[in-house]
Amino acid sequence: MIKGITILLFFLAFSCIAQDETPVDSLTIEVEDTVRGHSIKTAVILSAALPGAGQIYNHLAMPKGKKKAFWKVPLIYAGLGGTTYWLISNQQRQKSLRNEYTLRLEGQLGDPQWSSYDDQGVLQLYEQSIRRRDLAILAVGFVYLLQVIDAGVEAHFVSFDISPDLTLRMDPVLMDYRTAGLRLSLSFN
Repeated sequence: MIKGITILLFFLAFSCIAQDETPVDSLTIEVEDTVRGHSIKTAVILSAALPGAGQIYNHLAMPKGKKKAFWKVPLIYAGLGGTTYWLISNQQRQKSLRNEYTLRLEGQLGDPQWSSYDDQGVLQLYEQSIRRRDLAILAVGFVYLLQVIDAGVEAHFVSFDISPDLTLRMDPVLMDYRTAGLRLSLSFN
């Protein structure tokens, strides 16, 4: 099931890449910046299909000197791996505790790991494992969604240019000799 969904997402991502390409007359080709053909939609779809792929796509499109997106990929996989590990371990613990409680109700010996707990303690640990498992599911979803959003936001900044003619300054200022504040000054030179 998961393999089928992954394959479907890959085909969807690559079909979007193919649709974003625009035909260019071969006689008028000049040296162009790599940023011009960069698509935000493609970055988001690639990141949704394979976590980190949108960040790599953005990294490759960035002009020289601004490439910074590659370092996010290990962080994405560490976040997804850590939260998935947390999810799996709590799911296994929940199953073990449920099995232990069922065996105790039938009057059989259970896992020696849970022998120091009474029936009420096993039930509390079971409920705690369910809550932690549910939180882990939310955490996996949050990390996944965060990396997709990051790919989209960074795709917006691929062609973002701060020229020296535009300056935004923030300076601390004292208002009423008691209240601290910030002064924003925007200058167009």
